Amino acid sequence: MSTESAKPALSQEAIVAQFQQLRNEQRNLANSLNTLEMDLREHKTVIETLESADPERKCFRLIGGVLCERTVKEVLPQLVENKDFIAKTITMVTDDLSKKGSELNKFKEDHNIKIRGEHLGTEGSKGSDAAEKAENRNVLVSN
Repeated sequence: MSTESAKPALSQEAIVAQFQQLRNEQRNLANSLNTLEMDLREHKTVIETLESADPERKCFRLIGGVLCERTVKEVLPQLVENKDFIAKTITMVTDDLSKKGSELNKFKEDHNIKIRGEHLGTEGSKGSDAAEKAENRNVLVSN
């Protein structure tokens, strides 16, 4: 008897663990996207600044932790190429993020997973203090 009752609990734990893993993957993709967007803004700012500078003027570029002395005409094409690559990468990560979100929602629907505090307004509130506390916590409830 005890092995039969332990088996569904283990399955439920595995479902919760897989759901948490999907959420963590989604968070990591979102963090990567934010980092790439910051890099893109920095590249655009530097490119705008260097376009107004004299092409023979010396500038410094950090490559792999080493500061290298170059000229503006050498660095500018490399920066434009990097900016284009970052923009393409942002597009790919955005697509991956939307796919992961769809996968996560499908997993939630398939396994009837509800997150406490997610739909608090539809269930009614028991009290304003209780509702605030429930919203601050993300507790996973699986049936």
